[in-house]
Amino acid sequence: MDEPPASRPDPDLLLRRLHAEEERLRRGNLKVFFGCAPGVGKTYAMLENARRLRANGVDVVIGCVETHGRAETAALCEGLEHMPMRVVLYRGAKLLELDLEGVLARKPRVLLLDELAHTNAPGTRHKKRWQDVLDLLDAGIEVHTTLNVQHIESLNDVVAQVTSVRVRETVPDRMLDRADEIELVDLPPEALLARLQEGKVYLPTEATRAAQSFFKRGNLLALRELALRRTADRVDADMQAYREAHAIDATWPAGERILVCVGPSPSSARLVRAARRMAAGLRAPWVAASVDAMGVAPMTRADRERLDANLSLAESLGGEVVRLAGKSVSEALFDYARRHNVTRLIVGKPTHAPLRDRLRGSLLDDLVRHSGEIDVHVISGDAGPRARAPERTAARRAVPWRALASATGLVAAATAFGHVGRDFWSPVDIVMIYLLVITVVAVGLGRGASLLAAALSVGCYDFFFVPPFYTFAVSDARHILTFVVMFVVSVVIGTLTLRVRRQEGAARTREERTAGLYALTRDLATAADDASVARVIARHAATAFNTATVVLEAAPRPGDPLHVLAERGSVPLESPEQAVARWVLEHGRPAGSGTDTLPGARLRCLPLGTGAEPLGVLGLAAPDAQAAPAPERDFVEAFLRQASLALERAHLADEAKAAALQARTEQLRSSLLSAVSHDLRTPLAVITGAATALRDDAAAIRSAERVELVDTICVEAHRLERLVGNILDMTRLESGTLQVKREWVPVDELVGAALTRLEAELQNRPVTTDLPDELPMLSVDPVLFEQLLVNVLDNAARYTPAASSIDLRARTENGAVVLEVADRGPGLPPGAENKIFEKFVRGPGNTERGAGLGLAICRAIAESHGGRIEAENREGGGATFRIRMPEIELGPNEASARAEASREAQP
Repeated sequence: MDEPPASRPDPDLLLRRLHAEEERLRRGNLKVFFGCAPGVGKTYAMLENARRLRANGVDVVIGCVETHGRAETAALCEGLEHMPMRVVLYRGAKLLELDLEGVLARKPRVLLLDELAHTNAPGTRHKKRWQDVLDLLDAGIEVHTTLNVQHIESLNDVVAQVTSVRVRETVPDRMLDRADEIELVDLPPEALLARLQEGKVYLPTEATRAAQSFFKRGNLLALRELALRRTADRVDADMQAYREAHAIDATWPAGERILVCVGPSPSSARLVRAARRMAAGLRAPWVAASVDAMGVAPMTRADRERLDANLSLAESLGGEVVRLAGKSVSEALFDYARRHNVTRLIVGKPTHAPLRDRLRGSLLDDLVRHSGEIDVHVISGDAGPRARAPERTAARRAVPWRALASATGLVAAATAFGHVGRDFWSPVDIVMIYLLVITVVAVGLGRGASLLAAALSVGCYDFFFVPPFYTFAVSDARHILTFVVMFVVSVVIGTLTLRVRRQEGAARTREERTAGLYALTRDLATAADDASVARVIARHAATAFNTATVVLEAAPRPGDPLHVLAERGSVPLESPEQAVARWVLEHGRPAGSGTDTLPGARLRCLPLGTGAEPLGVLGLAAPDAQAAPAPERDFVEAFLRQASLALERAHLADEAKAAALQARTEQLRSSLLSAVSHDLRTPLAVITGAATALRDDAAAIRSAERVELVDTICVEAHRLERLVGNILDMTRLESGTLQVKREWVPVDELVGAALTRLEAELQNRPVTTDLPDELPMLSVDPVLFEQLLVNVLDNAARYTPAASSIDLRARTENGAVVLEVADRGPGLPPGAENKIFEKFVRGPGNTERGAGLGLAICRAIAESHGGRIEAENREGGGATFRIRMPEIELGPNEASARAEASREAQP
């Protein structure tokens, strides 16, 4: 006989299980001998298990075992193969570490590796031993290791709080989660303390010190509880995985798990507190669930706010919060309960009239009837908060007169239409017309109007189309059944139509929110900095929450108003609202309108950030009382999570850029100092020698020698000044701190200033210039661009022999101004046309001292102006340096400025 479908495993689960099994067979198994403290016998248990495996013919090798001088532990190591340890020299000491490469080459079936949390010595492949274990598992080697509870990363703070000892060596929780088997090695605190006194844990001197600090009975009790609980959590996870893999729906009461049903009613707060007390008494996990049933009318804003408040209360009391959806409340609750092995369900006592249960069905009866092995606890709610119920009831009793009038008009129109063709149509056709009208009313006007249309349709059909006409008297009793069926069918059609309409609205809302989150994620992915991310957040928040929004960040100085990164709409940002936003930045929790903190504010502030300190605040203008229902809590959390991640990514990107810029600047400074240290010392030595000679032997030095020494001091000082200037210019250009201050300057003025500065260097070299009068003015920083020309001309003077000419030409070409400096020097080596512009690169044939920065500075200046500089060999010998600057749109006064400059240039 076939197995019932309900007990068949899910095909998707079977496929995932198959993939997981294939992955497990590919890699090695990890077995952890887990304990609460040193000395409980983890290593001893691991070695005993290894000897049993060895007796069964398994290839077991000891990679690293710490005996701590215990004779019985060392005895268990005898007869087992040991891998040679690797010797690592560190600060003059020889340290023994696992030879990972040797183990991978040997590839035993099982490797014993003690102390998983061990930190390896510098110079090994990995910093931590657990990282070595990952390599071994990937190689297919089964690893047996030991671990104490205080070394688990997530429990590090708890252990420090209990024992007042901060453990430095930790293991990520994922390593314990990845373990295929965990064997708990337990020992009562009294037995462990006795072993400590007998010297079986530490040497006597160390044992005395340990007994006074870590090995206190209270500490051991707390650590033992942590180890037991961590092991119990792993056992529970294994049981859940087994139930899921075998499609087991029945509850296994191996451990208590509580589920409480939470709704918008004020009495739900008492249910949450009762669930918390029950969970604390049973020491069991508990979950607060809200259910969105299909076909149920959407909640009002007040209901939504009360539901969010109840769920927030559950979270604050330590419960897990879930939102469920299903055809009915009971179906959704039991589906979740059986999948998560819930043993107790808590619901509220019904407070409505019994007639409602008779008409719509009783939720409580449905829960009890289908609970099976799950215990159902029914708890009465609070009576205090009922003051708001009349307001809610009054709002629901508001009569939709327009909808009722429209329904009446449609029924009247259908009646008139049917009355005109009464001689041609059968009664069935008339009934179909009325049913069509009822369906239209249900779709467009709601439940009340559809019920009125159904009642009026039955009455009009009886009055106008059933003999005797124009009276409500019925001559044939069979028509009574027709009236009843017609009314029931009308009500059913109206109810189903209304349910479909509500489901359509709910689906549309979910689709809009999903599309909104997708659009938010897409736009955030293209935002590069904090400002652009904030603009995206503000724009999408205004659309999603239908209100004005603002994104704030902390002010640079304490006490100043918060800085507005982006704003959408008019948001109040006066002193009270600033105080709310500042509170959110300091505490990392929502505050303002609609929250429990500063609820009177006109702004609701939500923290943006995933860490302990928010990076910013999202402010939502408080909606008025007639606004649309507030978005669901999970949608708000999803929106904030995406926005926070994007803002943090942009913030980290800015920090990374700043750090990279700082590192590049420091690297540049170091490179500059190391490269120019000799060039700096040489002119200083010459200046010092000449000045010393003038001071010490002033009387013996002849006049001509004195002039020569003074000239030497001046020349070397000038060379030193130029070298230091190049260093400073290069540092400012590379660090990005240099600002280009553009002005409209004639080309001939720039060339003339550069030639004037180099008059001494160029005195033995004729310079020919070709600068057409129609050259446009350049929008450049005159100081920087003059330095560019000076460096290029100085480079030509350095590499050309005396009396050789230097040609300087300018022209316009393809919307750019091109300046060329050509010399008759040795030229450039093949392939060095681009390399010559790199830092510390010098061309061949230069006998003068220099740091090789001049042309690098030229390229940086040209690129900072949006231009470029290039070099090539000149026909007939020499090199040509070409500076290409784009023509920028003429300024409003350029024509007059050019004319004035031309007049000043004329003799």
